[in-house]
This record gives sequence, structure tokens and C-alpha cells, in this order.
Amino acid sequence: MMQLYPANAAEVLEFNKVCDLLQLKCRTDAARERVANIRFHTIRERMERDLLQTNEFKSILHGSDSFPNDFTRNLQKELKLLSVTGGVLNGEQLLACRQLALNMRDILLWFKKQNDLFPQLNDLSAKIVYEKKINDLITEVIDDSGIVRDTASRELMNIRSELGKVRHEARRTFEGVLRKLNKQGYLADISESFLNGRRTAAILAEYKRIVKGILHGESESQKTVFIEPEETIELNNEIFSLERAEVREIHRILVQATKDLSAFAPHLESYYHVSGVYDYIRAKALLAEDMNANMPRLSNHPVVQLIKACHPLLLLRHKKSNKPTIPLNLTLDRQERILIISGPNAGGKTVSMKTVGLLQLMAQAGLLIPADENSEIGIFKQLMVQIGDTQSIEHELSTYSAHLQDMKHFMDFANGKTLFFIDELGSGSDPNLGGAFAEAIVEDLAQKHALGIITTHYLNLKVMAGKVRGIFNGAMAFDEEKLEPLYKLGIGKPGSSYTFAIAQRSGLPTAVIERARQLTQREHFKLDKMLHQTEQQSVKLSDKEKELDKLLKENEKLKKNYEELTDREKLRQQRETLQLQNKVKKEELDYLRDTERKFKQIIQDWKKTENKQEVINAAENVLFRKKQVQTNAAAARKADKNYEVKGGKPKIGDLVRNKENHQVGTLTELRDKRAIVKIGNMPFNVNIDEWIVVRKKDSKA
Repeated sequence: MMQLYPANAAEVLEFNKVCDLLQLKCRTDAARERVANIRFHTIRERMERDLLQTNEFKSILHGSDSFPNDFTRNLQKELKLLSVTGGVLNGEQLLACRQLALNMRDILLWFKKQNDLFPQLNDLSAKIVYEKKINDLITEVIDDSGIVRDTASRELMNIRSELGKVRHEARRTFEGVLRKLNKQGYLADISESFLNGRRTAAILAEYKRIVKGILHGESESQKTVFIEPEETIELNNEIFSLERAEVREIHRILVQATKDLSAFAPHLESYYHVSGVYDYIRAKALLAEDMNANMPRLSNHPVVQLIKACHPLLLLRHKKSNKPTIPLNLTLDRQERILIISGPNAGGKTVSMKTVGLLQLMAQAGLLIPADENSEIGIFKQLMVQIGDTQSIEHELSTYSAHLQDMKHFMDFANGKTLFFIDELGSGSDPNLGGAFAEAIVEDLAQKHALGIITTHYLNLKVMAGKVRGIFNGAMAFDEEKLEPLYKLGIGKPGSSYTFAIAQRSGLPTAVIERARQLTQREHFKLDKMLHQTEQQSVKLSDKEKELDKLLKENEKLKKNYEELTDREKLRQQRETLQLQNKVKKEELDYLRDTERKFKQIIQDWKKTENKQEVINAAENVLFRKKQVQTNAAAARKADKNYEVKGGKPKIGDLVRNKENHQVGTLTELRDKRAIVKIGNMPFNVNIDEWIVVRKKDSKA
């Protein structure tokens, strides 16, 4: 687990605000509990697993097949009751358990359909087994409304059947009594009511002694009394008795169902846990969508390489108001460990520093970060922060004393696995003494190989960055013409504080500003002026870089067009080559047909003539031609000179020689009696029986 200093370091970097946004994305209490207990990983495998899970869910959000995790109810109470002897779940609670099981079934089926497309998410439920008996057990007892079914037991079915009959009889009898009382003129305007669970007739008070039955009450005006008619008393008593019996039987059924379901409590607990984890990952993916966040590359070494990174909270705020957010590019590694950021007040130094710290915390908590996917994040075991006023009234410490106490902790515990952030190092004391202490502190942190960012206005720290190995400068850009900060961090050069430019912007009298210039030490003013000029040149150079980028993009477009033209030319050449090959094939076919005709003639001559040698000579002229015979003879002499017959069954990779024309090639493929022989760079499909295995003769021999 990452060590934070001070204890509220995450809040100082506003990580708690990111968690608040994450809480809003959660649908379940289980997911919200995970956000509340979020931890910063220091083991790469766990950090990578969490990031990959979130990245996979982010890709699901872009797809058409939505993830089926729709169960959002808190079932902790129900799961606890399942483990308690004699615990009873009501119909609604049993129905919720059934919905949880079906939710898990849908998730497992969904992953089965995806064909291992999301391996990290799939691993979370890979060992989960859907138990069909949970659904069957609850469905037999509870309907889709959470009501115990009539068929849950034979006793309940009989009770409800009898109850239905008695209620019908009581209703028929009561309506008959009402008609009779109405004819007699005893009924009040409202005619009937329910009191104490009984159906009563509303009788005018003056007739209450005439109507026989049980008096259950009277109206506030005492003009109406409510009487249960004598004819329905026994029926209502029977209804009450049957209802009590129904309640007892339902309770018995629920007790038994809960007991049966408790055997599957471990399954339900695992379903509930995994559903909460998936909801938590879904919330992280939704937040990543809002922040345009990506998964960075991970490193085993302490390193921070951010490309086009944005402060997530600032980015969301700007998105609402349609404002652009200036991205940040910087690298902290073993060679360049400590960045000294200088520049004007309200220019974005602290925001840049907080951006790096917050994104590091987010990554180590398994959250995607608003930066280019080619960014690289290492793992730090300590994160130390000193930002803002650290004055302590309780311990009677001034701001500077508290500042030094923090620096003592930094120097005591910082190492190569530490990432630190110090805002306005050395402020709150005499400028000369504060600058000296600041320089000594930076040297000590550099020697401990800690990585970090320091903001400052001290010139000696800016100069130090060019001398001490591992320390480098950065500056926040400022537009002097418009007298406003550009909120853009430039790496490699220190920045001016623009004290006089900001004073002029604030409207101070010109005489006061000029007097301040005179009072400023000459060397100090000269150096600040030089930084000022350098930074303005850098701003102009940045504009030229943008223009150059534009030209490079145009050049890339032209290059693409050229490649398309080149591809078309290659296609044309291939087409011409195929046409030429077809032409050669046609000529070969014509030659073979002509040879066949001549060969038939030779056969006829062989049969007719007695001079067989003459026919043989004619055959040689037709089939081999004299020149070909000579060529073959020369090829045979050359082959005998360079190669000797090895014999044996040919294998792939052997040198082989044609028995007729004595050409030598390499056997590259065997297909029964056919083979591929490569002569030079050209492969030929041949009959392997026409070739023999040879080997190259020793050159010395």
C-alpha cells in the first residue's frame, strides 16, 4: 500500500473530488463501499489488472451489446438472515434473491457469447457456478409479485379455497342486509364502512337499538353508528380464523423456503460480491468516458511520462463551458528526476504540479487517466506533498516552521521509490536565506534519487537546475503583449516571474514600477530580463512549430497520395506480367501441339522404313534439337565438375539434380510424387522421380 505524507495528501491533490464523481456513477451500495475504501496499488500485477478491467468495460460501453448487470439492490441484510438459524425471508426478499441469481446467470451467458473478448472481466466470474436450483426453489413458492403461491402447499391451497368461499358468502349476506336496511330507511348516507377489520353498516343513531349486531363505533357528530349485522358475525369470525390460519401457513412456508435457500447462501454471496465489483468497474469506465481517459503503459521502474495530459477536474469544468484545456507534456525518470517549475503567479505552476500527482494517484488506484495512451506510469511506494499554507496553530508553528518540518520528513524518508511535490519551496523566510535552504534541500532530495516537482521564484534554483545532474527546468508560458498567462508548461528553460509586467497589468502607477526597477539589484534584474527575453522567444518558436506541424501534416497527406499512386503502378506491372506469362503459356501450348503432330509422323515412319537410325535422328531433331542435346551435355559436364551424386531418398533442404538437363536446385517442398524445386530464386513444380540427390564437392579437392 502506498504511504502518503501528510495523511491528507490525497485530498490536497483533490483525489477525493474524483472519488465523489465516481460515487455518482455507482448504482449499488457495494460499489459505493468500494469507492469509499479505494486503495493505491504498489504491486504492478494488481494495478495492471484493475486498469485492464476498466479499459475492457470502457470498450463495452462503445459496443452494441450492453453488459447485463442490472441488479442494484442491497442484499446484505438478506444474506445475513440466511446464515442465521431460524431466520425468515419474506416474499419480496426471496424474490430479490431470485433476481440476483438470474442476474448472475445472464452475466455468465453474456461472457460465453463474447468468445474470450474480455479476458480480465471474464476472470472475475470464471469460478462462479450458476445454481439453477435457487431459481426453481423460489419460483415454486413465490410469484413474480413476491406473493406466496396458492400451490406452495396443499394446506395453503385448501385454506385459500375455503376463505374465498366464506368471503363470497359473507359479501352476499352483507349486501342482502344492506338492501333490507335501506328499504326500512335505517341507513345513513355512507351506507357502510370498515372498523376493526370488520365490514359494518352505517346506521342512523336513532335506529341503533333496532338493528341487531355488534356496535363497533360512531361518527364524530354521533349521528351515525357502525354496526356489524348479526347475520354476518359468524361468517366474519370464520373469515378471521381462516386468515389467521393463512398467515401461519405462509410463515411456515417462508421458514422452510428460507431454510432450503440457506444451503445456497455461499453462491448468493459470491453473486452479490461479483455484481458489486462489476458495478464498480462500470462506474470507473463511465468516469473515464467523461474524462476522455485512457490506459497508460506501465513500467516496473519509478517513472512518469505524461503525453497530452489534463487535470481531470479542470477538464470536466471546461467541457461544461466549452473551453479548451491546455494539455501537459513532461517526463520524470532516472536521468531527469526533479523538475523546477518557474513562471508568473497565477500562471498554472501549481495546477501543472497537481495534475501529475493526481494522475499518478488515479493510475495506482486502477483509474484510467486523461492522457494519451502512449503515456507511461511507474509505481511509487511513497507520495509526499507540501502544497499550501501548513501553519499549525495547535503546535504554535509558523508557516515557515511547518514548511521546514515537512522538509525534514521528506529528507528523512525519501528514496528512489518516492514521488514528491513542493509548492513555493523556501517561501516565508528571508529571500537569501530561504533560497539557500531551498538549494540545500533540493540537493539532498536529488542525492536520494527521489522524483518530484518543485515550484519556485528563486533564481538560484533556476540556475541550479542547469548545474546539478538530474535537476531540470520548466517554465509556464506568458504572453507579454496581452499580459496574460498561457497555462502552457515548457520544458528545458527557466521562466521569468514577470513581476513588472504583472504590476503594470494590475494598474500600479508607472513611477512606482520604475522606482522598483531602480531598487532591484542589477544582477537579479539582468537575469530576470534575460529569462524574460528567452521565454518570449520560446513563445514565438512555439508558433513556428505549429506552422511546421501544419506543413508536416500536408506533407504526410502528399506522401499518402504518392503511396496510393505507387500501389496502382505496382498493380499495373503485375497485370502486365500476368499477360506476358499467358502469352508464354500460349506459345508453349502451340509448340507442344506441333511436337505432337511431328511425333505421330515419326511413329508412322518407324513402322514403314527399314532405316531405323534415320528415324531416330529425325526424332532427336524434333524433340531435343541438336542444340539442346549439346546444351544438356555441357550442363552435365558442369554439374559433374561441381557436384557429386549422393543418392538416397530426397528430403526437404537437399540439393537435387535433374536427370535430363542436369540443372541443380534446392528441394523446398514434397507432395507425393510432385515436388517444389527452387533453382536460383525461381520455384518449379516437378516430378521428383526425375531428380537425384547430390552434394557439392569440396573446393580444395
